[in-house]
Amino acid sequence: MKSILSRVKGDKVIWAVVFLLSIFSLLAVYSSTGTLAYRYKAGNTEYYLVKHLGILLFGLVLMFLAHQVKYKYYARISQLALYLSIPLLAYTLFFGTSMNEASRWYTLPLVNITFQPSDLAKLALIIYVARLLAKKQNEINDFKKGFIAILLPVVVITLLILPANFSTAALIFATSLVLMFVGRVRIKYLLTLIGIGLTAAALLITILIYSPKRDNRLGTWQNRIESFKSGDSDSNYQVEQAKIAIATGGITGKMPGNSTQKNFLPHPYSDFIFAIIIEEYGLIGGTLVVFLYLILMFRAVKIVIRSPRNFAAFLTFGVAFSLVFQAMVNMMVAVNLLPVTGQTLPLVSMGGTSIWFTSIAIGIILSVSREIEESEKTEPTEAKNKQPEHAIA
Repeated sequence: MKSILSRVKGDKVIWAVVFLLSIFSLLAVYSSTGTLAYRYKAGNTEYYLVKHLGILLFGLVLMFLAHQVKYKYYARISQLALYLSIPLLAYTLFFGTSMNEASRWYTLPLVNITFQPSDLAKLALIIYVARLLAKKQNEINDFKKGFIAILLPVVVITLLILPANFSTAALIFATSLVLMFVGRVRIKYLLTLIGIGLTAAALLITILIYSPKRDNRLGTWQNRIESFKSGDSDSNYQVEQAKIAIATGGITGKMPGNSTQKNFLPHPYSDFIFAIIIEEYGLIGGTLVVFLYLILMFRAVKIVIRSPRNFAAFLTFGVAFSLVFQAMVNMMVAVNLLPVTGQTLPLVSMGGTSIWFTSIAIGIILSVSREIEESEKTEPTEAKNKQPEHAIA
């Protein structure tokens, strides 16, 4: 055990944030999966606890392994992962496992395990964009060689994800734009792209609101937008139940395991787990979760400032921003500041591949932090050994 702990490097505050979020995750998932246990496991409430614990522990193993890899290798790995994710996304879109009228999952043959290729594509794309930004700094102002070359993979991945998962596509696109802004891409290019994107989004929303009802994926988007716009409690059942959970939680909450809305709220263990956390741990617990994600972003920015190379800085910022941005979207949905999106709370919501790819992403941040710490330790020693000539006599 001591030998393993001695090999745990990187930002210790980020490791502490991961540990605290994992504790929240275990407690909240155990509390909110009671209905699942009685429906599918004959009341065996420990089944989902043990399963989730195993997923979290394997995620920690992946995080540990990822932080042991030198961050520069992720530039090449991202190329392979991106080229792999494109056919996977295309296959999943047409032949994937469907759920809620969306083909988001790919079932691995033989082992019969499902995962979302969008999780792989999102992480691979962020690393790939960070690589391109670092590589093209000398021609970053060139429209064709700089902007278009970086934008092209973003558009391809976004369009492949969009039909089945609008919110994930929007998150990836927004994250890529923010990363390009940090990477010194000309603001006029980004503003033009944002204008085109907002116009297209407004046109799509208008069509969905005023067009006849549909029974496909467009109909799902239409219902969510109309429910959020109207605020009607009858058509906004999920959010209304989340509001009740938050309101009854008060300042200190009902204490662990005492949630009542978990029996009425759809997906209390994933999409709306933040509402259950507030119900059981109150405003204090909810605020602590928000601060944990903000601390993760703050520590990532500190790593960016200390990064000696552009790729390390862009990589750290892009990965951290993606995780924290997704967390904020999930929590804003729970408090009815955004329409229902289906985004999970990173490292807290119940899941398999989502937790594992989140763990790998945090491991990449820790990899950059580890190498910075090691280089800062060796630099004083090297400076001390390089004594001036007059001192050697």
